[in-house]
Amino acid sequence: MELRNRLGRVLCVLLLCAAGRASAQTFTVLTSLSTVAPPGGGGNLVWSLVQGLDGNFYGTTNGGGGVCANNPFATCGTVFKVTPAGKLTVIHEFCQNSCTDGGAPFSGLFLSPSGNFYGTTTQDLVNHGGTVYSITPSGTVTSLVSFTGGGGQGTPYGPVTEVNGNFYGITALGGSAQDGTTYKLTPSGTLTTLHTFNGTNGEQVGLVGEGLLQAPNGDFYGLTPFGTQNSNTCGTIFRMTPAGKTATLYSFANTSAQGCEPATGLVLGPDGDFYGTALTGGPASEGTIYKATPNGTLTVLYNFCSQSNCADGSTPNAGMILGTDGNFYGTTVFGGATNHGAIFQITPGGTFKVLYSFCSQAGCADGESSYSTLIQATDGNFYGTTSNGGGGNNGGTAFKLSMGLAPFVQSLPGYGKVGAQIKILGTDLTGTTAVTFDGITATFKVESPTAILATVPAGATSGKIQVETPGGTLVSNVAFRVLQ
Repeated sequence: MELRNRLGRVLCVLLLCAAGRASAQTFTVLTSLSTVAPPGGGGNLVWSLVQGLDGNFYGTTNGGGGVCANNPFATCGTVFKVTPAGKLTVIHEFCQNSCTDGGAPFSGLFLSPSGNFYGTTTQDLVNHGGTVYSITPSGTVTSLVSFTGGGGQGTPYGPVTEVNGNFYGITALGGSAQDGTTYKLTPSGTLTTLHTFNGTNGEQVGLVGEGLLQAPNGDFYGLTPFGTQNSNTCGTIFRMTPAGKTATLYSFANTSAQGCEPATGLVLGPDGDFYGTALTGGPASEGTIYKATPNGTLTVLYNFCSQSNCADGSTPNAGMILGTDGNFYGTTVFGGATNHGAIFQITPGGTFKVLYSFCSQAGCADGESSYSTLIQATDGNFYGTTSNGGGGNNGGTAFKLSMGLAPFVQSLPGYGKVGAQIKILGTDLTGTTAVTFDGITATFKVESPTAILATVPAGATSGKIQVETPGGTLVSNVAFRVLQ
């Protein structure tokens, strides 16, 4: 209870309390991704977007790309860039130089304060178990490590999380039981296995891109889609220290009433609890939304397909994000008004609403079947992808959903000691006149209209960052943590 209360007090500070009132939502297709789809037109598995320091959006596809254009069944994949105006550019096609750069990513990218991105692939021709790689905004790829695959180090199907310059993640099929591992990777490529799953405490299998969430207390929280202490196959929620000490917090029961196969990752709520989705389970076996306390008490907030013809959506493949209005947002692969997936909103108390149903436009020009987590960009809008539809070749779309929420700024990283230099990501930052950390004035340099370099000032305490621009005051979406 004390841990839950402590996390709750921290998160009460983290949320943007007055982010602007939401108006009627507006859905916009940024671009069709058909030009990067596999030539057979069989869909593409497009993963989550990330906003770069240049204000553009970057993402990955599991298949497609010119390198594999003569093989309709190839799973090489791409890294692409989309501008806010919708201009699409492929910056890298995987499986070059005999696939030493990897291929078939099963997760999106992570933005480092350096401005470079980090991601994972599930295939490569070095050790054959996939890679962790870095990529510059211009498309230069560097492989940090090649995994040895099943029975060895496993395969990194999920994203990486950067903490203090090191990278943390989850593999599938690795370890002595081939049930997966958690790992730590240094920037120089030194790989350390932190924990090995054995089925009774969770099981990571391929084709599920699970990631880790670091809470303000420093511990990591994660999911396994299968395997539990109850010897069933519905998954677990676990806690892990940075050193790898791991404890199972919750085992999804084999009745699957609480959900089964928890999806992608957790998000920390304003009350200090963790919120997530399960791919299946619930009364209709179409998935659930749940919250769990840090000690492992789980409550189901919503059961998908509760409405006639699953108009509320079904099969939430991705996790949710916490918006600056204090609500959670997510997507489903199926269901909605057209049975091609939906975007939804849910309050921490469980009030659920469908915001948009995919394939509402002629020929599914707006896309269908979203497998990816949404992001909220610093302009206040939500952005995401679909993996099907979008016109010829069935390659999916990148889209924007406006809820009328105010712009904000975001710090990279979200923590640091006095004297540390951090990046501040935002929109329309040119002409900034002041930057403060919880009210303490900081020195800064405007590097571009979308990025500021600032120094954590002496006397700063944990709290919101404020940036004074000609257009008004921008406040960080979460509190910056000043480390001692």
